[in-house]
This record gives sequence, C-alpha cells and structure tokens, in this order.
Amino acid sequence: MIRVEDEGSLRRVVIDRPDKANSLTGEMLEALCEAVESAGDFGALVLTGEGKVFSAGADLEEVRAGLATSPLWERLSGAIAQSQALTIGALNGTLAGGAFGMALACDLRIGVPNAKFFYPVMLLGYLPQPSDPGRLAALVGPARARMILMAAQKIKAPEALAWGLVDRLVEPSELASEVLALTTAAQEAKPEIRNGIKAMCRGLTVAGDAGGQPPLD
Repeated sequence: MIRVEDEGSLRRVVIDRPDKANSLTGEMLEALCEAVESAGDFGALVLTGEGKVFSAGADLEEVRAGLATSPLWERLSGAIAQSQALTIGALNGTLAGGAFGMALACDLRIGVPNAKFFYPVMLLGYLPQPSDPGRLAALVGPARARMILMAAQKIKAPEALAWGLVDRLVEPSELASEVLALTTAAQEAKPEIRNGIKAMCRGLTVAGDAGGQPPLD
C-alpha cells in the first residue's frame, strides 16, 4: 500500500490505498519511514497519494488500538525534515489528521484547488505529534495554527495558499508535471551544493524554545 518509484535522482513515494481515503496503518507508516530513511542518495523526494485524497490520516480501526500515539508519526516527519533531498508534498487532495505531519516536514507543498486541510486531533481526544504545532506555526503563524488545531477548522485550498500552508496550487492533471519541474534543479545539482543550501535554509527556521528544544528541522 506504499509504492516507491525511483527514477534517476528522484524518489517518489505513493500512498496507495484510495479505497480507504489513503488512511494509514502502522504497517504503512513503517514502510513510509523506511522509504524516506533509505533515500539518502536522492536529490529529490516526492510524497503523494493515489486517487483524489492525499491521506485521511490514521486508519480508524488502528487508532482504537493505539496508532494515534505511535512514535512512528514523529519518526516519519523527523526523517523527512532531516532528509538531504529536496522534499515535496504533492498534495493530490485533502490532507487530514496525522498525515499533516509528513506534509509539514516537507520543504515544499503543492496542492490542488479542491483540497481541504484539517487536523481535528483535539476533537478526537489526542495531542498532535510533538513537532507538528511548531512546524505549523512556522508556516502560518501561531493564531492560524490554533485555528486549525484548537478551533478544528477545515481550511480550503485558496485560504491555505494565502496562509502559506501550501506553496502553489495547480490543477490535478498538472500536479505530476509541476512537481517534476520543481525537482529538476535538485536532481541535477552537486550533492554538496544541494546539501549546503538546504543547511543554510535550515538556519533560517525558528529554533527551539527557552526550554532547550532542538530546531524543528
């Protein structure tokens, strides 16, 4: 249910469970972690979904068995954030719940106009994964992060673009070609130059709070 497609210096990781809105099981999270963690030599890493939904988050049956609080979510987002590749979330549709973490950890997020974004974790009685609120606030600001996490608001794609939650909107038929075009420079770059630029960009991110937390990525 996780498909990995390698071509040259590009790795494409596809969540392939469209009959269940690409909801994620523990086994799928393990496979996602392994796909990201083994992508060390790739210039670009693209995460996307099959069908019309990127991911509805955790599989509800496995949530009842404890998946909502699994360390796999944080392992996955941490691996994406630490990747030396240019990481792109190709959001082919709605993004919800725990799947937010992997998108927030990407360098770029490209969405489609009919996508919606919501993270109703508080309504479900769980805390978000530890790094998600900080990454979300870094993109959209603290108040808008609370709008999503505490007011449980569903954000439509145009508003998500205006907020900075996504970086560009394209029609579904153009998503694959748009994302491929965005990866070209990273695929062709010398690894030391690509890695150096990414490290310099990391230096612009907000570091941890006064309690000594590490940088978010």
